[in-house]
Amino acid sequence: MSVRRVMGIETEYGISVPGDPTANPMILSGQVVNAYASAQGIRAAHASWDYADEAPLRDARGFDMARGVADPSQLTDEEDPTLANVVLTNGARLYVDHAHPEYSSPEVTSPRAAVAYDRAGELIMAESVRRLSQVPPGVNLYKNNTDGKGQSYGTHENYLMRRETPFTEIVRHLVPFFVTRQVFTGSGRVGIGMDSRKAGFQLSQRSDFFEVEVGLETTLKRPIINTRDEPHAVADLYRRLHVIIGDANHCDVANLLKLGTTSLVLAMIEDRAIDLDLTVARPVATLQKISHDPSCAELIELRDGSTTTAVQLQWRYRELAERYLQERYAGEVDADTAEVMHWWGVVLDKLERDPSGAAREVDWVGKQQVMQGYIDRDGLEWSDPRLRAIDIQWSDVRADKGIFHKLRRAGRFEELVTDEQVHEAVHEPPADTRAYFRGKCLEKYPDQIAAASWDSVIFDIPGQPSLQRVPMLEPLRGTRASVGALLDRSPDAETLLRELASASG
Repeated sequence: MSVRRVMGIETEYGISVPGDPTANPMILSGQVVNAYASAQGIRAAHASWDYADEAPLRDARGFDMARGVADPSQLTDEEDPTLANVVLTNGARLYVDHAHPEYSSPEVTSPRAAVAYDRAGELIMAESVRRLSQVPPGVNLYKNNTDGKGQSYGTHENYLMRRETPFTEIVRHLVPFFVTRQVFTGSGRVGIGMDSRKAGFQLSQRSDFFEVEVGLETTLKRPIINTRDEPHAVADLYRRLHVIIGDANHCDVANLLKLGTTSLVLAMIEDRAIDLDLTVARPVATLQKISHDPSCAELIELRDGSTTTAVQLQWRYRELAERYLQERYAGEVDADTAEVMHWWGVVLDKLERDPSGAAREVDWVGKQQVMQGYIDRDGLEWSDPRLRAIDIQWSDVRADKGIFHKLRRAGRFEELVTDEQVHEAVHEPPADTRAYFRGKCLEKYPDQIAAASWDSVIFDIPGQPSLQRVPMLEPLRGTRASVGALLDRSPDAETLLRELASASG
């Protein structure tokens, strides 16, 4: 395998009302979703989410958590009629999750596509903010992971894996990788500790909020490896690795590396190609130690008693990947894999020489340089509340307010996808996954769809006595190549379903 696999990113956005810190975030988040949905002609009563196949309490370790002991935040399979929840024509889900508006990208098959659809989510949220601003005081949204006051919200990744891969091997090889990858995936944060009580700057917005190595929860006792076993696909063949330890990235290179390097490590795990024990001693404490070290020079201890730096451990993963690709493909890899390997080496080399050299590619480095500029110019200390305000403003989704967006337009960051590609991703689904069928059905037959989910579309055909479900358990079916012509020649959903039944039967 290469970096190509079915993958996607879920991003919860920070939310606030100017001048009103007591505003209800759940109500505000619903307004955000509905503002965008109504502008696109999507009604809350249509194209809602289908919860039938959700199983958030199923654990990859072989059991189901009892509902009676689960935290309410884990019960994501229970529909709340008071919350907005819609499916978009690009195949994504836009909804309210734990008092935050969340954009869950459609399934894609490459890290570059994941970057484009993640950035499309930023434009969707910015459009909601623009529409809500017409009724003061409006709402502000931030693509970040903490409010700086003790609350954290997630940016999650999803990767389709072979079910046959032992979960113990996934844990063994992913924990050290996740603990150290923050050197290039961290988005940077002013303040140390969950409530930012200690002054300073760190690599990751999420690291201080993790407490255990392995677990099912996502909002409490956060684990480095999340064990939720909810594949949204043929369960006998696939598992969905649900990764909750990532930051919300703005930099294209960092986002590409987050998805691409993880996918490569997963390929090596699936093919039993990692023959080194890179287990880190005290993973949670080490995770936080690395985050608190912008020099990237602190030594960390491995279980075998040896020491290394986070960057050096990432080099070892890259060397393993290089050997794996050479042995499997004789070095002749696809363009997506070549791109990830290129940037992985470039960024690690810069971080090892002098982290400041990676400011164009890595979020935390670019942010730290801006913060240091304010410190030098105004004589500030890291404890100054103005720096925390700048940290928040960095991630503002508004193009004219967000510091990152201003610097991006000024050419301060390396860009891998164009604005045109991102704008297209706002409305058009990926052509090479089942998201194509989902998104095009929403576009073409909006009034004849009752609900949808990752693995189904449910139609409500006039005159029919019951709803009709089209299952989509194979993520690489329902592509433009397989159903594009069928959709083009079906003027209504009834014709589409009749032809689908004929083809299958």
